[in-house]
Amino acid sequence: MSILQRSIKMILSTVLATSLAQQLGLSYATAAGVIAILSVLDTRRSTLEMTYHRFLSALLALAIAYIAFQSLGFNLLAFTCYLVFYIPLALGWELAAGIAPSTVLVTHLWVERTISLAFMGHELALFILGAGVALLANLYMPSHNKRVQSYHQQSEKLLKSILLKFNQFLLDGGGRNEASLINELDSLLEEALALVYRDRHNQVFKQTNYEAHYFEMRQQQNQVLRLTAHNMNHCQLASDEGEILAELFGQTAEQLSQENPATALLTTINQCLSDFRQRELPKTREEFENCARLFQNLHDLEHFLQLKVTFYQCYMTNNQGELNE
Repeated sequence: MSILQRSIKMILSTVLATSLAQQLGLSYATAAGVIAILSVLDTRRSTLEMTYHRFLSALLALAIAYIAFQSLGFNLLAFTCYLVFYIPLALGWELAAGIAPSTVLVTHLWVERTISLAFMGHELALFILGAGVALLANLYMPSHNKRVQSYHQQSEKLLKSILLKFNQFLLDGGGRNEASLINELDSLLEEALALVYRDRHNQVFKQTNYEAHYFEMRQQQNQVLRLTAHNMNHCQLASDEGEILAELFGQTAEQLSQENPATALLTTINQCLSDFRQRELPKTREEFENCARLFQNLHDLEHFLQLKVTFYQCYMTNNQGELNE
């Protein structure tokens, strides 16, 4: 939720809660507006959870205030006793968010010099009205579907670029990979996950974990590519194995997509691993080291694809309807 959207919600909630309280003939109508402005948070779930905790806090505050004013009268000593007992309990029971608004309600009892059940109900009505208006305001949350899909497209584009760069690197047999695209993808995936986590907290009764798991899977793949990039810097000799691996990176880049289960590519990788094991051993130390790094890169590519296969089997099959929304 942007600053402008939250500002508009806070203003409208405050005005509406105060207006409704006035129309219902409630005293201290502005208190309902203050509670409303405090209750408009960034997500539906956080608003609902905060409202629940503040309601419990208000009940606790009114109960302690009732005992204090009943025992000591309506004076500063009674109010002090209320604070002495209420604040530690609210903090201990993790109801601290309700200390300020609940204490405002208690001051109304002191000013009016009454602890009648009717006036207690009046104070709860102010709270429920303010918090209720805030909950209604947060029923509307802007959709982030377009931004999420944009992150999908951008991340896949960067992944393809990285894989194609590995392809060219192996074909050339030299150069140095600075991992700039990998760093760029890391930043992009962090942004995507921040948006997805925030959006997930707007779903009170239904949670969709698909998008979060998707970008987490891409993060894991990117970490594999970072290791591959490091090993690639030491593969300086052109070889038949290097050309085969280059071709596999190229195929992976061409077939990379959200919907591709990657099982066919993984089968090809496993076949290549089997073929490499049967090849003649290198004759020089330099060739041996180069071959070992190529073999490691092939294992990295296998791990890269296995992450997608596992993700597809766990989440993709069960979320086809969500992808088409």
